[in-house]
Amino acid sequence: MRLPNSSVSLTGVPLSVDFLQPEDYFVFIFQLLFATTTVLVAGSVVISILATKALLLQNRFIFMLNTSVCDTLVGLSVYYLGLFDVYEGFPPRNGTYSVLNSLMGINILTFMFAQFDRYFAVCHPFMYNRFITRHVVIAVNVYCWIYTYGHLIIRIFLPLSTALQFYIFSNVIFLIIILVKVIMTVKLYFVVRFQVERDPPGPERDSNRESLQIIIFVVLLFLVLWSPSFVNILLRYFTDGVTFRNEATNIFAIMARFNSLCTPSVYIWGSPALRQVLVHAVWGRVCPRCNRRYSNSNSKE
Repeated sequence: MRLPNSSVSLTGVPLSVDFLQPEDYFVFIFQLLFATTTVLVAGSVVISILATKALLLQNRFIFMLNTSVCDTLVGLSVYYLGLFDVYEGFPPRNGTYSVLNSLMGINILTFMFAQFDRYFAVCHPFMYNRFITRHVVIAVNVYCWIYTYGHLIIRIFLPLSTALQFYIFSNVIFLIIILVKVIMTVKLYFVVRFQVERDPPGPERDSNRESLQIIIFVVLLFLVLWSPSFVNILLRYFTDGVTFRNEATNIFAIMARFNSLCTPSVYIWGSPALRQVLVHAVWGRVCPRCNRRYSNSNSKE
């Protein structure tokens, strides 16, 4: 007979699996590798942007920095949510009052504002350069944190019945934001397809195309990885939905968190400027051989 959660850690909180079945080892090792890889990749992007003044002066990299900070923290959160027996649903078990899960909500808002930023930067450059300053972009990114955790704090201190209503209201807003993101993704695709291609060749057109392609690809990945969670949220309004033993075995949560690894990877792949800084300033110091190989490959091209 299987005794769930029989493995207890040194902290007193049971581990996420009991290591009685072969798949338990797979789940535990996967969560450990996933957390470490996410921290290394997203953390490298954070260090690269912070260490380069030229990147910090561009608004699009401010949005990348904000999401990468969240992604790094999501990776760190997996060391608890994925390795220990944690359930953030109702009733919670060893939970964090959704403090760690809310990190992903910050990315949702940041992506939406980044889409508007790129749209106005390309389609209305004169108005953008006049009103959308670096301080405005920083304030918007700070607002994403205040809004997300402000809602969470209010919900924690409300009575249970009122908190439930507030939770439903928050999910409705959440679904509206997703709808806006879908509409903006389609809009940005047509901007890339028709408007940017008509611009005269030059660094500005290449930069606009690069930034638009990155944000479109990032949002598409986001929608693919989050779709199961969206469907499950909708099902909970009518049925019990799909439940899991804990966060480590919640395949929907794993897919959503996997977005925190995919997003910085897309940034590195899609931005030559960021990739060059990352290789020389971060990875190059750890692995000089990788730095030389990257330099040689660029010189051959």
